[in-house]
Amino acid sequence: MVEKIKATNITWHHETVTRQDREAGNGHGGAVLWFTGLSASGKSTIAQALQAVLFEHGCQTYVLDGDNIRHGLNKDLGFSPEDREENIRRIGEVAALFMDAGMIVSTAFISPYRADRDKARSLCGDGFIEIYVHCPVEVCEERDPKGLYKKARSGDIPEFTGISAPYEAPENAELTLNAAEHDVEQCVGLVIAYLQERGILKNA
Repeated sequence: MVEKIKATNITWHHETVTRQDREAGNGHGGAVLWFTGLSASGKSTIAQALQAVLFEHGCQTYVLDGDNIRHGLNKDLGFSPEDREENIRRIGEVAALFMDAGMIVSTAFISPYRADRDKARSLCGDGFIEIYVHCPVEVCEERDPKGLYKKARSGDIPEFTGISAPYEAPENAELTLNAAEHDVEQCVGLVIAYLQERGILKNA
């Protein structure tokens, strides 16, 4: 196996336009909304619906979705604990860049391990907002839009979170959404209210 050579002699170049400049131009703060929860809990659906509302109100916003990212940036990664860790590390780095651009970026990833989410938080600093999309595994399994739980139960998908791999629920998430009792519109409303409370949004 060939050992990878890490880059050396590199220097961080500071931007002439700051995050604060971009936020002022955008009319809202930059933030990373880190949606975490089981498969089929509603993370992507809520994130996409939220993006539509934010965009309608003139916000600069984007969604980094777990499946979409694995089609490109992270297509070389599997689902072992090590690959899951690297998956989240890369996303944390990308999300931090979006935030530095003054945007509101939502990430919709299971991100099952607290340690990995904490690393993402450390990359993003005060703009990191952990949003736990809470939904019992029984409800997620009933929804199962991709048929993944059925495949996991039959053993066709190893290391499936909630069935054969663990999910470590957040202990101190900034916001928890009960996706089993609240519909998508209600969940989006709760996120908008939180962003307004934090002063990230003023006019949404």
